[in-house]
Amino acid sequence: MTELATADNTLPKTLPNHDPSLTRSVAEFSEQAYLNYAMYVIMDRALPHIADGLKPVQRRIIYAMSELGLKNTAKPKKSARTIGDVIGKYHPHGDSACYEAMVLMSQPFSYRYPLISGQGNFGSPDDPKSFAAMRYTEAKLSNYANTLLQELGQGTVDWQDNFDGTLQEPVTLPARLPNILLNGTTGIAVGMATDIPPHNLTEVVKGCIALLKNPNLTDKQLTKYIPAPDLPTHAEIITPPAELLAMYQTGRGSYKMRAVYHIDEHEKNLVIIDALPYQVSGNKVIEQIAQQIGQKKLPWVTDIRDESDHQNPCRIVIELRSSRVDIEALMGHLFASTDLQTSYRVNLNIIGSHGKPQVMGLREILTEWLAVRRNTVTRRLRYRLDKITERLHILAGLLVAYVHLDDIIALIREVDDAKAELMRRYDLSERQAQAILDIRLRQLAQLEELELKREQDELTGEQQRIECYLNDPDSLTGLLIDELTADMKAHGDKRLSPLVERSEAVALKDSDLAPSEPITVIVSQAGWIRAAKGHDIDPAGMNYRAGDSYLTHALGKTNDKVYLLDSTGRSYRLDAHNLPSARGQGEPLTSLLKLPTGATIVHALMGQDAQMLLLAGTQGYGFITELGSLDTNQKAGKQLITLSDDETPLAHLIDSDDTQIAVASTAGNVLCYPLADLPTLKRGKGNKLMDLKGNETIIALTTFGASDSVQATAGKRTLTLKPADLANHTGKRAQRGTALPKGYQKVVGLAKVMDKS
Repeated sequence: MTELATADNTLPKTLPNHDPSLTRSVAEFSEQAYLNYAMYVIMDRALPHIADGLKPVQRRIIYAMSELGLKNTAKPKKSARTIGDVIGKYHPHGDSACYEAMVLMSQPFSYRYPLISGQGNFGSPDDPKSFAAMRYTEAKLSNYANTLLQELGQGTVDWQDNFDGTLQEPVTLPARLPNILLNGTTGIAVGMATDIPPHNLTEVVKGCIALLKNPNLTDKQLTKYIPAPDLPTHAEIITPPAELLAMYQTGRGSYKMRAVYHIDEHEKNLVIIDALPYQVSGNKVIEQIAQQIGQKKLPWVTDIRDESDHQNPCRIVIELRSSRVDIEALMGHLFASTDLQTSYRVNLNIIGSHGKPQVMGLREILTEWLAVRRNTVTRRLRYRLDKITERLHILAGLLVAYVHLDDIIALIREVDDAKAELMRRYDLSERQAQAILDIRLRQLAQLEELELKREQDELTGEQQRIECYLNDPDSLTGLLIDELTADMKAHGDKRLSPLVERSEAVALKDSDLAPSEPITVIVSQAGWIRAAKGHDIDPAGMNYRAGDSYLTHALGKTNDKVYLLDSTGRSYRLDAHNLPSARGQGEPLTSLLKLPTGATIVHALMGQDAQMLLLAGTQGYGFITELGSLDTNQKAGKQLITLSDDETPLAHLIDSDDTQIAVASTAGNVLCYPLADLPTLKRGKGNKLMDLKGNETIIALTTFGASDSVQATAGKRTLTLKPADLANHTGKRAQRGTALPKGYQKVVGLAKVMDKS
């Protein structure tokens, strides 16, 4: 046994009789193995080739079916037969994965232009993978698949050995159309992925023709021909053109699709969904909407059902409580909260003609595919030219034979080596001589000679045309355009997915989803809040906790916001539909809000956010703002009006027809002047409302119109100031005002009395 240990009892770096160059570390081996696997997944599994837009498994399925004679005009064969040939001859992988790839290419709801025509259960839009086993289904190639195979045997593509070297398979298929864009594909490789959406054949071909005519066409100009993807669904593409242009320029981006719906002509409370976004399951959408109905998030919806059939592949009916429901708002909510609106990622990652994966823009893809197509057509023409040249060579020999027919017949009968003698006597090539010897007796008629001359003339003309194509790039471009146009007429169709500009879908808030019913929000002195149904209640006469009493209230609806103002000038917001019922005694505001130490709620307000609000401090400064300015998501609220330490805020909602303000002081003075004299602010202190002396403060304020009266309250007594009386109190902002009559100078409130005339 060989001793491996050294004197210091350690192992040598290399074993005896072992070549160090053959030794690799585990890290090096793992790295190389991973890279090999990554390259295999990228090149041979996940990414499509720009030439035909197919992955290897798809290409092998199409080729195997063509070899089985399963053209679109043939009788279909069992799918199991096809898959057996594919995995046995070209693609030694799992039969289930191979069959799934075959099924995908046959689904009209998955492929814009299906490559395979299937018979049997090949899945459904709700469940694309619900297809029957391959022993039950039959398939053949579609008519569109001819565009991939039509030029296959014409020297157009390179060939390679199959996995065991017993057969030959094409490296790519000679696609006559840019299938890479027409059907698109998805795939996940190692470290990269691809997401190529389908496009409309007519649009893509027109874009190709435009690019052939003007190679300097910009991306923006190209998108006039190819504005957006076109998927096998009538759902709308709502992505703005600018975003689509950026997507096509960079090769990365996304687009959005939205379901299409209409309102039933006879029953206006029925919303019918006619088309769903690409690969969206109707059952899943129904489940999503039903879940929201169960959670009472859709109070307007009473039922949802699927009425799809053969005549109407997509018909999902949403039944509403009433025809007066705002359907646009409802559908906007459903678009934002369900798969009725779906976003799709785009990553134009393709194996280019150079054999390397690359993310390309739309213009780059079409330019490179047209280069591939030009090369394919050139190879086809040269192949045909070689065949023509060979045939003309043989025809020339045959015509020589017809001129000297009797002599040649005698030569064949008398000479042992007739071929050599024919070549010597008539200066023929070996192929010409062999062709003469192969002539059948029935072909020796005079008409056959005329047929040969006609064929010679036709082939000569074709030869000249092909040479013109090969020698003149412009002529070859014209041929490309003609062939693209012919294929467009044969296979093109109108766009399925309309391009529509839509506003952004917004999910409704809980307040929007709540039913709109009148309520009265009551706040007590101790800071308890509750909501009573209706407006015809007496808030002050309700039951309160021991030691507690009425403070303020606000009238509104269940889907309104409740704005609160505390003694420090901070505002808060609560959702009315979340407030406790007035059947109980409510809930303390301290559990809902974070009020500053010592602060108390002094006002409750409800209304539209755009309604104007008069805010003031008792020290005599104020301003006008919108009710929505009080809105905040913070439990701690936000500072709205600036107040001094010993000051409290006053708030009054302004009616739309109010033009004047009336301010009352503790001195018993009232001052009136136009509302326009006050500033409109978001927050702050405002301007001086009234001149105050000593310890005087503002005790009350109100707003009114030109024909309205103002009622002043002093204790239990009230005084109505008519427009003529108010004229005596009218002055300029920041003046002291005029005193009320004796007995009413201890005023505690002002209120507008509307003119009933």
